[in-house]
Amino acid sequence: MCGIVGFIGNNDAKQIILNGLTRLEYRGYDSAGLSLFNQRYQNFDIYKDEGRVQKLIDSTKNAAYSNVGIGHTRWATHGKVNKENSHPHYSQSRRFIIVHNGVIDNYQDLKSQYLSNANFSSDTDTEVIAQLIETFAQTLHVENAITTTLKLLHGSYALLVLDANDPEKIYAAKYKSPLIVGHGESGITIASDLMALIGYSDTYHALEDKTFVVARRDDVKIFNLDHQLIDAVFKPIEMDAADTTKGEFAHYMLKEIHEQPSVIRRIVGNYYDYDASTINPEIIKSMRASDRIYILAAGTSMHAGLIGKQLIEQLAEIPVEVHIASEFAYQMPLISKKPFFILVTQSGETADLRACLVLLKKYQYPTLTITNVATSTLAREASYNLEIFAGPEIAVASTKAYVAQVAVLAIVAFELSAKTFDIKDALTKAALSIEKFLSSEKMDDLVRNFLTRRNCFFIGRGLDYYVGLEAALKLKEISYIQTEGFAAGELKHGTIALIEDGTPVIALISNPEINGNTRSNLKEVQARGAYTFKIVTSDCAQPDDEVVLDQVHPLLTALVMVVPTQLLAYYAALDRSYDIDKPRNLAKSVTVE
Repeated sequence: MCGIVGFIGNNDAKQIILNGLTRLEYRGYDSAGLSLFNQRYQNFDIYKDEGRVQKLIDSTKNAAYSNVGIGHTRWATHGKVNKENSHPHYSQSRRFIIVHNGVIDNYQDLKSQYLSNANFSSDTDTEVIAQLIETFAQTLHVENAITTTLKLLHGSYALLVLDANDPEKIYAAKYKSPLIVGHGESGITIASDLMALIGYSDTYHALEDKTFVVARRDDVKIFNLDHQLIDAVFKPIEMDAADTTKGEFAHYMLKEIHEQPSVIRRIVGNYYDYDASTINPEIIKSMRASDRIYILAAGTSMHAGLIGKQLIEQLAEIPVEVHIASEFAYQMPLISKKPFFILVTQSGETADLRACLVLLKKYQYPTLTITNVATSTLAREASYNLEIFAGPEIAVASTKAYVAQVAVLAIVAFELSAKTFDIKDALTKAALSIEKFLSSEKMDDLVRNFLTRRNCFFIGRGLDYYVGLEAALKLKEISYIQTEGFAAGELKHGTIALIEDGTPVIALISNPEINGNTRSNLKEVQARGAYTFKIVTSDCAQPDDEVVLDQVHPLLTALVMVVPTQLLAYYAALDRSYDIDKPRNLAKSVTVE
């Protein structure tokens, strides 16, 4: 949620910040803003409003050249979506200008205790930070004023701060929300995501919690909140700018769907050296020593976790529980004597999972993070981490990261097992099956004729039920069709009351043993007027099935069955002329609880 980009150096700060904010649009936002130093008037100009980054690009066309500035895309948490609540925010005298990701839980208390005489121009928690810094700067050096403020804040923050009295510095700070410092020939770039640094920085450092940064155009120093210098290690940026473009595709989501076969192959290549697994053996050893595995996740990642539960239980015969992170963090169930925890997250910054990890570390439980971002907080703070190697996923609706999570969980399950089949071959065949379908798919025409109502249901059994949950989420995320996924056998226990003439019901069938059961449930809804559609594997196929996929290993069907449902969602949104890559109200990286 939200995006932050700041730059100080020898180049045009406006262009670097606007390009960075454009790359971070996938994170989800409802307004955008920018502050640049005006040499003529010796102050910082502020441009901000609700709406897209393009609106900000248009409004800053005539902005004066500046080598320093900060920018922000806001996803509203405090106050309405309007110009006044957009970032940057400023202190009463406009000396201090800030952008902020995160939530300050005690901002009302801070207003009452320290700022009773201050005039506020917004309803945000962020403005409190700017006002506090200015208050403390009346008696303290500016750096001490900032760190004094930081020590009062409860909640989460990634901050960039400008001081109109000293425009040759950017101050930054981080707690719970991600923030990365980049260093390059042109200067220092600070952002909430590595993608904003590409092309401007050669190396980067992911800030730890409760750190404070003083950046000049050719120098950056990092301190703890007691102002002790930290010896920060900068790593090379290995991502290429081409990874952040749509290429030949109309939307990032469509590109990312088509990248899924190569993602699976990349995972195989990274986790196997010929036939030998490259996974840290301590991970497998610790998992085998456990009496129960707990998978914690949210949204799409939780659906991957449900697939992972089936894979681990069937292959390794270790009991697995899957929990919603936001529930587990504050209502932890009874835990077994020797647990092992897997945290599944695309971004590695999910706030609900961070709350879980803090709790788990308190009890010293072993933890494994499975994520797409090896530099993320959750990856760094867990006992172990495994990267899913999906590459940048820019569309808000996750596709290739989900498939990658399932593939990595499959490899983990296999490494825990007696290894009765060739996992590399099985995953390669799954990639080929997806590739074959994508090369010949005709989902666009099917969607135009089928998804014509305001509601829709996916049904399936076993692994297909879990795929149905993900399929339903994807369709509702970007097409805004009210969609639910159900275990096929549960329809007759209440849900069938919602079936009426023309209701779309999509059946997922990949298990020959329960093929007949699901088709029987399909007949039940057809008898009540439903319009049905079937996605099946070839070993379950019948002549009138609409989508038939090549057969794969029975435990890996989720990898291929989900792809047609991703395209159903894509074309449904396209048919309705919705913003496919940036659906309303949603954010890619959910960094607030």
